[in-house]
Amino acid sequence: MEQKIKNKPLRWRKIRKDRRAAAKAFLMNRERFCVSASARFLGIKKSRGHVWYLNNSIGEISALLLHSHRSLYPVFDQNPRVPGPRFLNRFLGKLPIHAIQGLREDTEILEALVETQGYFAAERIDYDLMSIDTQPRREALNAGPANLVLRNPVKGDEEGIFILQAAYEQEEVIPQNAVFNPSVCRLNLEHILSTERVLIAVLDGQIVGKINTSAESFARYQIGGVYVHPSYRGLGIAVKMTAVFVQNLLALGKGVTLFVKQRNNTARTVYRKVGLSALADYRISYY
Repeated sequence: MEQKIKNKPLRWRKIRKDRRAAAKAFLMNRERFCVSASARFLGIKKSRGHVWYLNNSIGEISALLLHSHRSLYPVFDQNPRVPGPRFLNRFLGKLPIHAIQGLREDTEILEALVETQGYFAAERIDYDLMSIDTQPRREALNAGPANLVLRNPVKGDEEGIFILQAAYEQEEVIPQNAVFNPSVCRLNLEHILSTERVLIAVLDGQIVGKINTSAESFARYQIGGVYVHPSYRGLGIAVKMTAVFVQNLLALGKGVTLFVKQRNNTARTVYRKVGLSALADYRISYY
């Protein structure tokens, strides 16, 4: 399985300071497909994360593997013959992983390597990776009830947003057989409100929808946490909320990316109405 350069097997190396610029360039060339990994790379100095790289036959970086917050992010250069990291067994023994996420083909390669060490995914979820770099469609910006108010959260909104966040995590985030923890959800919401861009939808004084960024990379924002209360669905709220949020992010000079479950046809339809288009298949495998 190992590739060779002049009879020397390629091997993974831990990133050094003198290779960070090359790693950054590698990620920037693929940024639309790896916003989460790029954001983790930018924040790696602030966390206990790790980055490894693999060179190709001419000494250029051809693959990166990032570990951050108990997740592994593979970013490979369209090469199915990625040699297994020799450190993987020792690493997994010390730091068990919660998930692997990235382009589906990259995730499948890493899943196979992890399986050789006795780790098997408990659940795999496939997504459409979508993006937009132009203004949302006009009809999307004009959707929704006439009295719908879209605004940034203010002090006092926390409990109303928490109700939506809790429902969102239970419907869209928590893996099968996992137990919802309200305390953890509140901590997640605190983090989102303090570090991410957030927009809420208010109808007749009631907070009925929310949307937020979930990552920021070199030149892109990633959207997450899109949720409308079930009692207010079908009114165009999600379409308008997403369109306005996307418009606001584009005005900051960055493109927008998101991933949506392939089985969630309602959400996929919403994003297509806004003007997002599918780029690739994305996967999160939970362990």
